[in-house]
Amino acid sequence: MRDYKTQMEAAKKGIITPEMEIVAKKEYRTPDEIRQRVATGEVCIPANINHKSLSPEGIGSGLKTKINVNLGISGDAKDYDLEMKKVDMAIDFGAEAIMDLSNYGKTNTFRTALIEKSPAMIGTVPMYDAIGYLEKDLLEITAQDFLKVVEAHAKEGVDFMTIHAGINRRAVEAFRREGREMNIVSRGGSLLFAWMMMTGNENPFFEYYDDVLEILREYDVTISLGDALRPGCLKDASDAGQISELIELGNLTKRAWEKDVQVMVEGPGHMPMDQIAANMKLQKTICHNAPFYVLGPLVTDIAPGYDHITSAIGGAIAAASGADFLCYVTPAEHLRLPDADDVKEGIIASKIAAHAADIAKGVPHAMDKDNEMAKARHAMDWDKMFDIAIDGEKAKRFFEQTPPADRHTCSMCGKMCAVRTTNMILEGKQVTFCSELGRTPDNK
Repeated sequence: MRDYKTQMEAAKKGIITPEMEIVAKKEYRTPDEIRQRVATGEVCIPANINHKSLSPEGIGSGLKTKINVNLGISGDAKDYDLEMKKVDMAIDFGAEAIMDLSNYGKTNTFRTALIEKSPAMIGTVPMYDAIGYLEKDLLEITAQDFLKVVEAHAKEGVDFMTIHAGINRRAVEAFRREGREMNIVSRGGSLLFAWMMMTGNENPFFEYYDDVLEILREYDVTISLGDALRPGCLKDASDAGQISELIELGNLTKRAWEKDVQVMVEGPGHMPMDQIAANMKLQKTICHNAPFYVLGPLVTDIAPGYDHITSAIGGAIAAASGADFLCYVTPAEHLRLPDADDVKEGIIASKIAAHAADIAKGVPHAMDKDNEMAKARHAMDWDKMFDIAIDGEKAKRFFEQTPPADRHTCSMCGKMCAVRTTNMILEGKQVTFCSELGRTPDNK
Protein backbone atom coordinates (compact mmCIF):
# COMPACT_ATOMS: atom_id res chain seq x y z
CA MET A 1 0.00 0.00 0.00
CA ARG A 2 1.63 3.24 -1.09
CA ASP A 3 1.53 6.18 1.31
CA TYR A 4 0.73 8.78 -1.34
CA LYS A 5 -2.17 9.34 -3.71
CA THR A 6 -0.43 10.85 -6.72
CA GLN A 7 2.99 11.13 -8.30
CA MET A 8 2.99 14.82 -7.40
CA GLU A 9 2.19 14.17 -3.75
CA ALA A 10 5.02 11.63 -3.57
CA ALA A 11 7.43 14.05 -5.23
CA LYS A 12 6.55 16.82 -2.78
CA LYS A 13 7.18 14.40 0.10
CA GLY A 14 10.61 13.50 -1.30
CA ILE A 15 9.50 9.99 -2.33
CA ILE A 16 10.95 8.54 -5.54
CA THR A 17 8.26 6.28 -7.01
CA PRO A 18 8.82 3.25 -9.27
CA GLU A 19 7.38 5.31 -12.14
CA MET A 20 9.96 8.05 -11.55
CA GLU A 21 12.73 5.44 -11.63
CA ILE A 22 11.53 4.15 -15.01
CA VAL A 23 11.18 7.64 -16.48
CA ALA A 24 14.65 8.62 -15.23
CA LYS A 25 16.19 5.63 -17.00
CA LYS A 26 14.37 6.40 -20.25
CA GLU A 27 15.38 10.06 -20.14
CA TYR A 28 19.03 9.65 -19.04
CA ARG A 29 18.26 11.66 -15.90
CA THR A 30 18.65 10.86 -12.23
CA PRO A 31 15.54 9.77 -10.33
CA ASP A 32 15.83 12.80 -8.06
CA GLU A 33 15.92 15.16 -11.05
CA ILE A 34 12.62 13.66 -12.21
CA ARG A 35 11.18 13.83 -8.68
CA GLN A 36 12.06 17.52 -8.35
CA ARG A 37 10.42 18.39 -11.67
CA VAL A 38 7.27 16.43 -10.83
CA ALA A 39 7.11 18.25 -7.47
CA THR A 40 7.13 21.66 -9.19
CA GLY A 41 4.69 20.56 -11.90
CA GLU A 42 7.01 21.17 -14.85
CA VAL A 43 6.99 17.39 -15.50
CA CYS A 44 4.04 15.02 -15.19
CA ILE A 45 3.93 11.22 -15.24
CA PRO A 46 0.38 10.21 -16.22
CA ALA A 47 -0.04 6.85 -14.49
CA ASN A 48 -3.47 5.76 -13.27
CA ILE A 49 -3.21 3.30 -10.37
CA ASN A 50 -5.50 0.92 -12.33
CA HIS A 51 -3.47 0.90 -15.57
CA LYS A 52 -1.39 -2.21 -14.84
CA SER A 53 0.16 -2.65 -18.33
CA LEU A 54 1.53 0.92 -18.44
CA SER A 55 5.16 1.68 -19.26
CA PRO A 56 5.41 5.11 -17.59
CA GLU A 57 6.54 8.19 -19.51
CA GLY A 58 7.42 11.68 -18.38
CA ILE A 59 6.12 14.75 -20.16
CA GLY A 60 7.64 18.17 -19.63
CA SER A 61 10.69 20.40 -19.53
CA GLY A 62 14.03 18.83 -20.40
CA LEU A 63 12.50 15.50 -21.49
CA LYS A 64 11.97 13.94 -24.90
CA THR A 65 8.97 15.26 -26.82
CA LYS A 66 6.17 12.70 -26.66
CA ILE A 67 3.44 12.06 -29.23
CA ASN A 68 -0.21 11.08 -28.93
CA VAL A 69 -2.37 9.08 -31.35
CA ASN A 70 -6.13 9.67 -31.51
CA LEU A 71 -8.52 6.85 -32.38
CA GLY A 72 -11.87 5.45 -31.31
CA ILE A 73 -15.37 4.40 -32.31
CA SER A 74 -17.94 6.72 -33.87
CA GLY A 75 -21.45 6.33 -35.23
CA ASP A 76 -20.11 6.14 -38.79
CA ALA A 77 -17.19 3.81 -38.01
CA LYS A 78 -17.88 1.04 -35.51
CA ASP A 79 -15.19 -1.51 -36.39
CA TYR A 80 -13.54 -2.39 -33.05
CA ASP A 81 -11.06 -4.76 -34.70
CA LEU A 82 -9.81 -2.01 -37.01
CA GLU A 83 -9.34 0.36 -34.09
CA MET A 84 -7.33 -2.29 -32.25
CA LYS A 85 -5.11 -2.70 -35.32
CA LYS A 86 -4.48 1.04 -35.13
CA VAL A 87 -3.59 0.60 -31.45
CA ASP A 88 -1.05 -2.10 -32.35
CA MET A 89 0.44 0.15 -35.03
CA ALA A 90 0.72 3.09 -32.63
CA ILE A 91 2.53 0.92 -30.08
CA ASP A 92 4.84 -0.60 -32.73
CA PHE A 93 5.91 2.84 -33.95
CA GLY A 94 6.60 4.05 -30.43
CA ALA A 95 3.71 6.41 -29.73
CA GLU A 96 3.81 7.23 -26.03
CA ALA A 97 0.09 7.96 -25.68
CA ILE A 98 -3.21 6.90 -27.21
CA MET A 99 -6.40 8.90 -26.79
CA ASP A 100 -9.65 6.98 -27.05
CA LEU A 101 -12.07 9.52 -28.49
CA SER A 102 -14.95 7.06 -28.84
CA ASN A 103 -18.35 8.72 -28.84
CA TYR A 104 -20.74 5.96 -29.85
CA GLY A 105 -22.54 3.36 -27.74
CA LYS A 106 -21.08 1.79 -24.60
CA THR A 107 -17.49 2.85 -25.19
CA ASN A 108 -16.15 1.21 -22.05
CA THR A 109 -15.93 -2.18 -23.84
CA PHE A 110 -13.27 -0.87 -26.21
CA ARG A 111 -11.60 1.32 -23.60
CA THR A 112 -11.27 -1.49 -21.05
CA ALA A 113 -9.59 -3.74 -23.62
CA LEU A 114 -7.33 -0.86 -24.66
CA ILE A 115 -6.20 -0.15 -21.10
CA GLU A 116 -5.61 -3.84 -20.44
CA LYS A 117 -3.21 -4.28 -23.37
CA SER A 118 -1.55 -0.88 -23.87
CA PRO A 119 1.86 0.05 -22.44
CA ALA A 120 1.19 3.57 -23.79
CA MET A 121 -0.59 6.19 -21.69
CA ILE A 122 -4.33 6.27 -22.31
CA GLY A 123 -6.26 9.52 -22.51
CA THR A 124 -9.94 10.33 -22.98
CA VAL A 125 -12.30 13.28 -23.29
CA PRO A 126 -15.19 12.43 -20.93
CA MET A 127 -17.35 15.12 -22.55
CA TYR A 128 -17.37 13.09 -25.80
CA ASP A 129 -18.66 10.05 -23.99
CA ALA A 130 -21.31 11.73 -21.86
CA ILE A 131 -24.25 11.44 -24.23
CA GLY A 132 -23.65 7.77 -25.12
CA TYR A 133 -22.70 6.74 -21.59
CA LEU A 134 -25.65 8.46 -19.94
CA GLU A 135 -28.12 7.86 -22.79
CA LYS A 136 -29.42 11.40 -22.37
CA ASP A 137 -29.69 14.32 -24.74
CA LEU A 138 -27.37 17.24 -24.06
CA LEU A 139 -29.99 19.47 -22.48
CA GLU A 140 -31.01 16.70 -20.05
CA ILE A 141 -27.50 16.14 -18.68
CA THR A 142 -26.78 17.66 -15.27
CA ALA A 143 -23.50 18.87 -13.82
CA GLN A 144 -23.39 15.80 -11.59
CA ASP A 145 -23.94 13.57 -14.62
CA PHE A 146 -20.76 14.93 -16.19
CA LEU A 147 -18.83 14.12 -13.03
CA LYS A 148 -20.14 10.53 -13.12
CA VAL A 149 -18.53 10.04 -16.53
CA VAL A 150 -15.22 11.44 -15.27
CA GLU A 151 -15.31 9.01 -12.34
CA ALA A 152 -16.17 6.06 -14.59
CA HIS A 153 -13.18 6.76 -16.85
CA ALA A 154 -10.89 7.20 -13.85
CA LYS A 155 -11.93 3.87 -12.34
CA GLU A 156 -11.30 2.09 -15.65
CA GLY A 157 -7.66 3.18 -15.62
CA VAL A 158 -7.44 6.24 -17.88
CA ASP A 159 -4.11 8.03 -17.30
CA PHE A 160 -5.07 11.53 -18.44
CA MET A 161 -8.32 13.29 -19.29
CA THR A 162 -9.00 16.34 -21.36
CA ILE A 163 -11.28 18.50 -19.25
CA HIS A 164 -12.50 21.74 -20.85
CA ALA A 165 -12.72 23.67 -17.59
CA GLY A 166 -11.39 26.96 -18.96
CA ILE A 167 -14.34 27.87 -21.18
CA ASN A 168 -16.20 29.62 -18.40
CA ARG A 169 -18.50 32.63 -18.66
CA ARG A 170 -15.57 35.09 -18.73
CA ALA A 171 -13.87 33.28 -21.61
CA VAL A 172 -17.14 32.94 -23.51
CA GLU A 173 -17.77 36.66 -23.11
CA ALA A 174 -14.39 37.47 -24.69
CA PHE A 175 -15.06 35.02 -27.53
CA ARG A 176 -18.53 36.43 -28.29
CA ARG A 177 -17.44 40.06 -27.99
CA GLU A 178 -14.57 39.75 -30.46
CA GLY A 179 -16.14 37.31 -32.94
CA ARG A 180 -14.34 34.73 -35.04
CA GLU A 181 -14.03 33.38 -38.54
CA MET A 182 -14.38 29.74 -37.43
CA ASN A 183 -16.06 30.14 -34.02
CA ILE A 184 -15.47 27.04 -31.80
CA VAL A 185 -13.81 24.03 -33.47
CA SER A 186 -13.20 21.93 -30.35
CA ARG A 187 -15.80 19.16 -30.24
CA GLY A 188 -15.85 19.06 -26.43
CA GLY A 189 -15.71 22.83 -26.24
CA SER A 190 -18.65 23.26 -28.60
CA LEU A 191 -20.77 20.78 -26.63
CA LEU A 192 -20.04 22.61 -23.38
CA PHE A 193 -20.72 25.99 -25.00
CA ALA A 194 -24.07 24.68 -26.28
CA TRP A 195 -24.92 23.24 -22.84
CA MET A 196 -24.05 26.52 -21.13
CA MET A 197 -26.08 28.60 -23.60
CA MET A 198 -29.12 26.27 -23.46
CA THR A 199 -29.20 25.90 -19.68
CA GLY A 200 -27.91 29.32 -18.66
CA ASN A 201 -25.50 27.61 -16.25
CA GLU A 202 -21.77 27.98 -15.70
CA ASN A 203 -19.44 25.36 -17.20
CA PRO A 204 -19.88 22.40 -14.79
CA PHE A 205 -16.20 21.45 -15.01
CA PHE A 206 -15.33 24.98 -13.89
CA GLU A 207 -18.08 25.35 -11.30
CA TYR A 208 -17.34 21.97 -9.73
CA TYR A 209 -13.63 21.97 -10.47
CA ASP A 210 -12.67 20.95 -6.92
CA ASP A 211 -14.93 17.90 -7.21
CA VAL A 212 -13.29 16.98 -10.51
CA LEU A 213 -9.86 17.25 -8.88
CA GLU A 214 -10.90 14.98 -6.01
CA ILE A 215 -11.90 12.27 -8.48
CA LEU A 216 -8.67 12.60 -10.45
CA ARG A 217 -6.57 12.61 -7.28
CA GLU A 218 -8.14 9.38 -6.05
CA TYR A 219 -6.89 7.45 -9.11
CA ASP A 220 -3.83 9.59 -9.92
CA VAL A 221 -5.25 10.82 -13.23
CA THR A 222 -3.46 13.74 -14.86
CA ILE A 223 -5.73 16.58 -15.94
CA SER A 224 -5.15 17.81 -19.46
CA LEU A 225 -6.72 21.25 -19.44
CA GLY A 226 -8.50 21.44 -22.79
CA ASP A 227 -8.36 24.47 -25.06
CA ALA A 228 -12.00 24.74 -26.07
CA LEU A 229 -11.29 28.11 -27.72
CA ARG A 230 -8.26 27.03 -29.72
CA PRO A 231 -8.04 28.69 -33.14
CA GLY A 232 -9.47 26.59 -35.98
CA CYS A 233 -7.98 28.70 -38.75
CA LEU A 234 -5.01 31.01 -39.17
CA LYS A 235 -7.17 34.12 -38.97
CA ASP A 236 -8.33 33.26 -35.43
CA ALA A 237 -4.85 32.54 -34.03
CA SER A 238 -3.80 34.40 -30.87
CA ASP A 239 -7.18 36.13 -30.58
CA ALA A 240 -8.99 37.33 -27.48
CA GLY A 241 -10.91 34.07 -27.00
CA GLN A 242 -7.78 31.91 -27.10
CA ILE A 243 -5.83 34.16 -24.74
CA SER A 244 -8.77 34.70 -22.37
CA GLU A 245 -9.17 30.96 -21.95
CA LEU A 246 -5.39 30.52 -21.50
CA ILE A 247 -5.50 32.94 -18.56
CA GLU A 248 -8.21 30.82 -16.96
CA LEU A 249 -6.13 27.68 -17.56
CA GLY A 250 -3.19 29.25 -15.73
CA ASN A 251 -5.32 29.68 -12.61
CA LEU A 252 -6.78 26.18 -12.93
CA THR A 253 -3.25 24.77 -13.17
CA LYS A 254 -2.31 26.22 -9.78
CA ARG A 255 -5.53 24.97 -8.22
CA ALA A 256 -4.84 21.43 -9.46
CA TRP A 257 -1.27 21.46 -8.13
CA GLU A 258 -2.58 22.57 -4.72
CA LYS A 259 -4.56 19.28 -4.69
CA ASP A 260 -1.48 17.31 -5.89
CA VAL A 261 -3.12 16.61 -9.25
CA GLN A 262 -0.71 16.59 -12.17
CA VAL A 263 -1.43 18.93 -15.06
CA MET A 264 -0.91 19.32 -18.80
CA VAL A 265 -2.20 22.34 -20.69
CA GLU A 266 -3.49 22.03 -24.24
CA GLY A 267 -2.72 24.54 -26.98
CA PRO A 268 -3.44 25.56 -30.57
CA GLY A 269 -4.74 24.61 -33.21
CA HIS A 270 -4.09 26.50 -36.41
CA MET A 271 -1.40 29.17 -36.30
CA PRO A 272 0.98 31.02 -38.67
CA MET A 273 4.58 29.92 -38.25
CA ASP A 274 5.74 33.32 -37.03
CA GLN A 275 3.36 33.19 -34.02
CA ILE A 276 4.23 29.71 -32.74
CA ALA A 277 7.36 30.42 -30.70
CA ALA A 278 5.74 33.42 -28.99
CA ASN A 279 2.67 31.34 -28.12
CA MET A 280 4.81 28.64 -26.53
CA LYS A 281 6.54 31.22 -24.32
CA LEU A 282 3.21 32.84 -23.45
CA GLN A 283 1.69 29.54 -22.40
CA LYS A 284 4.69 28.53 -20.30
CA THR A 285 4.58 31.91 -18.56
CA ILE A 286 0.83 32.09 -17.92
CA CYS A 287 0.58 28.41 -16.95
CA HIS A 288 3.63 28.37 -14.67
CA ASN A 289 5.79 26.11 -16.86
CA ALA A 290 3.27 23.25 -16.87
CA PRO A 291 3.77 20.70 -19.68
CA PHE A 292 2.29 21.96 -22.94
CA TYR A 293 0.31 19.64 -25.24
CA VAL A 294 -0.35 20.95 -28.78
CA LEU A 295 -2.54 19.80 -31.67
CA GLY A 296 -0.25 20.61 -34.57
CA PRO A 297 -0.21 23.57 -34.83
CA LEU A 298 -1.25 23.49 -38.49
CA VAL A 299 0.63 26.24 -40.31
CA THR A 300 -1.70 26.60 -43.29
CA ASP A 301 -5.40 25.98 -43.91
CA ILE A 302 -5.23 24.93 -47.58
CA ALA A 303 -3.75 21.43 -47.45
CA PRO A 304 -6.58 18.94 -46.77
CA GLY A 305 -5.20 15.49 -47.46
CA TYR A 306 -1.73 16.65 -46.39
CA ASP A 307 -2.41 18.02 -42.92
CA HIS A 308 0.02 15.52 -41.37
CA ILE A 309 2.70 17.63 -43.11
CA THR A 310 1.31 21.03 -42.13
CA SER A 311 1.03 19.70 -38.57
CA ALA A 312 4.56 18.28 -38.51
CA ILE A 313 5.98 21.64 -39.61
CA GLY A 314 4.13 23.45 -36.82
CA GLY A 315 4.79 20.69 -34.30
CA ALA A 316 8.54 20.79 -34.88
CA ILE A 317 8.61 24.56 -34.37
CA ALA A 318 6.36 24.32 -31.30
CA ALA A 319 8.38 21.56 -29.64
CA ALA A 320 11.69 23.26 -30.39
CA SER A 321 10.20 26.37 -28.76
CA GLY A 322 9.02 24.65 -25.59
CA ALA A 323 6.03 22.37 -26.28
CA ASP A 324 6.36 18.97 -24.62
CA PHE A 325 3.69 16.76 -26.18
CA LEU A 326 2.45 16.61 -29.80
CA CYS A 327 -0.94 15.30 -30.82
CA TYR A 328 -0.59 13.67 -34.21
CA VAL A 329 -2.63 14.79 -37.20
CA THR A 330 -3.36 12.44 -40.10
CA PRO A 331 -3.82 13.12 -43.84
CA ALA A 332 -7.56 12.58 -43.24
CA GLU A 333 -7.88 15.52 -40.82
CA HIS A 334 -10.88 17.72 -41.75
CA LEU A 335 -12.07 15.03 -44.21
CA ARG A 336 -13.00 11.71 -42.53
CA LEU A 337 -12.10 9.21 -39.83
CA PRO A 338 -8.52 8.05 -40.54
CA ASP A 339 -7.90 4.52 -41.80
CA ALA A 340 -4.87 2.44 -40.85
CA ASP A 341 -2.67 3.97 -43.56
CA ASP A 342 -3.62 7.48 -42.44
CA VAL A 343 -2.76 6.60 -38.85
CA LYS A 344 0.67 5.35 -39.92
CA GLU A 345 1.40 8.51 -41.90
CA GLY A 346 0.27 10.69 -39.01
CA ILE A 347 2.37 8.82 -36.45
CA ILE A 348 5.52 8.98 -38.55
CA ALA A 349 5.10 12.67 -39.38
CA SER A 350 4.62 13.46 -35.69
CA LYS A 351 7.57 11.29 -34.63
CA ILE A 352 9.80 13.12 -37.13
CA ALA A 353 8.68 16.49 -35.76
CA ALA A 354 9.25 15.41 -32.15
CA HIS A 355 12.67 13.94 -32.92
CA ALA A 356 13.83 16.99 -34.87
CA ALA A 357 12.74 19.23 -31.98
CA ASP A 358 14.56 17.09 -29.42
CA ILE A 359 17.79 17.52 -31.37
CA ALA A 360 17.23 21.29 -31.46
CA LYS A 361 16.52 21.36 -27.70
CA GLY A 362 19.62 19.34 -26.87
CA VAL A 363 17.72 16.51 -25.20
CA PRO A 364 20.29 13.95 -23.94
CA HIS A 365 21.14 11.31 -26.58
CA ALA A 366 18.54 12.69 -29.01
CA MET A 367 20.99 12.56 -31.93
CA ASP A 368 22.40 9.09 -31.24
CA LYS A 369 20.43 7.36 -33.97
CA ASP A 370 21.24 10.11 -36.47
CA ASN A 371 24.92 9.50 -35.78
CA GLU A 372 24.38 5.76 -36.26
CA MET A 373 22.65 6.46 -39.58
CA ALA A 374 25.57 8.61 -40.74
CA LYS A 375 27.99 5.74 -40.00
CA ALA A 376 25.76 3.23 -41.81
CA ARG A 377 25.54 5.51 -44.86
CA HIS A 378 29.31 6.02 -44.82
CA ALA A 379 29.75 2.25 -44.89
CA MET A 380 26.95 1.85 -47.47
CA ASP A 381 25.37 -0.65 -45.06
CA TRP A 382 21.80 -0.72 -46.33
CA ASP A 383 20.50 -3.31 -43.86
CA LYS A 384 21.77 -1.18 -40.98
CA MET A 385 20.13 1.91 -42.50
CA PHE A 386 16.79 0.09 -42.74
CA ASP A 387 17.13 -1.04 -39.12
CA ILE A 388 17.77 2.50 -37.86
CA ALA A 389 15.09 4.23 -39.97
CA ILE A 390 11.81 5.31 -38.35
CA ASP A 391 9.99 3.29 -41.03
CA GLY A 392 12.57 0.75 -42.17
CA GLU A 393 10.00 -1.30 -44.10
CA LYS A 394 9.16 1.63 -46.36
CA ALA A 395 12.83 2.57 -46.79
CA LYS A 396 13.68 -1.00 -47.86
CA ARG A 397 10.69 -1.17 -50.20
CA PHE A 398 11.71 2.05 -51.93
CA PHE A 399 15.33 0.90 -52.27
CA GLU A 400 14.29 -2.41 -53.82
CA GLN A 401 11.70 -0.98 -56.22
CA THR A 402 14.52 0.06 -58.57
CA PRO A 403 17.44 -2.11 -57.47
CA PRO A 404 20.93 -0.85 -58.36
CA ALA A 405 23.40 -2.95 -60.35
CA ASP A 406 25.84 -2.54 -57.48
CA ARG A 407 24.33 -2.89 -53.98
CA HIS A 408 26.96 -0.47 -52.69
CA THR A 409 25.04 2.31 -54.47
CA CYS A 410 21.40 3.19 -55.09
CA SER A 411 19.56 3.86 -58.35
CA MET A 412 19.67 7.64 -57.78
CA CYS A 413 23.40 8.08 -58.49
CA GLY A 414 24.62 4.61 -59.39
CA LYS A 415 28.40 4.51 -59.87
CA MET A 416 28.53 8.28 -59.40
CA CYS A 417 27.48 7.96 -55.74
CA ALA A 418 29.27 10.73 -53.85
CA VAL A 419 29.87 8.56 -50.79
CA ARG A 420 31.31 5.70 -52.90
CA THR A 421 33.56 8.08 -54.87
CA THR A 422 34.95 9.79 -51.79
CA ASN A 423 35.46 6.52 -49.92
CA MET A 424 37.41 5.06 -52.86
CA ILE A 425 39.71 8.08 -53.17
CA LEU A 426 40.39 8.14 -49.42
CA GLU A 427 41.19 4.41 -49.60
CA GLY A 428 43.76 5.12 -52.32
CA LYS A 429 41.71 3.58 -55.12
CA GLN A 430 41.19 4.94 -58.64
CA VAL A 431 37.72 6.03 -59.66
CA THR A 432 36.71 5.06 -63.22
CA PHE A 433 33.37 5.10 -64.94
CA CYS A 434 33.74 4.38 -68.65
CA SER A 435 35.56 1.04 -68.25
CA GLU A 436 33.01 -0.10 -65.71
CA LEU A 437 30.28 0.62 -68.23
CA GLY A 438 32.13 -1.33 -70.96
CA ARG A 439 33.20 1.83 -72.74
CA THR A 440 36.47 3.56 -73.59
CA PRO A 441 37.08 7.25 -74.18
CA ASP A 442 37.24 6.52 -77.97
CA ASN A 443 34.08 4.45 -77.93
CA LYS A 444 31.45 6.62 -76.30
